[in-house]
Amino acid sequence: MSGPRRVIVGASGSPGNLCALRYAEHLARAADATLIPVHAWIPPGADVADRRCPSFYLRRVWTEDAWQRLREALEAAWGQPSADLTIEPVVERGEPGAVLISIASQEGDVLVVGAGRRGTLTHCFSGRVSRYCLAHAHVPLVAIPPPALAAQLRNNPLSWAFWHRSLTPDHILHDRGKTAA
Repeated sequence: MSGPRRVIVGASGSPGNLCALRYAEHLARAADATLIPVHAWIPPGADVADRRCPSFYLRRVWTEDAWQRLREALEAAWGQPSADLTIEPVVERGEPGAVLISIASQEGDVLVVGAGRRGTLTHCFSGRVSRYCLAHAHVPLVAIPPPALAAQLRNNPLSWAFWHRSLTPDHILHDRGKTAA
């Protein structure tokens, strides 16, 4: 086999995730492979709350919200992907690391993850998904480092807000409108 048949990439929608999504697209295009962006979700209050008081209506709402977040993440990363690339998006309930590992389990798969933030304190509290995947993956794994902007934000008091906001096209247009005015 000369290259991957499937490229699996996590799609959280965070600014740090955009580099991993873009790299996965380039890798899938170069290898003529199927690109599988994956968004994993857990219900608010975790599975314990859902087991105590199950609601099919809320499960449907949460699933629809997860699909919307995936669409927004892909649009923020690529805009409109070209038609020559086969994309099979997946939304699955569960912890992101475990979901990615379960999907990236076939021969010919490559898993692409963001490497998380760098720094002494952030190393302890972030990058759980990438560390989980590195420890449990049985397929080749590519860890994409954080964007260069991350180093500039390291000592900024607003860095937490940058890393934890969802980057959607509406936010991008709204932010551009603020800076242009």
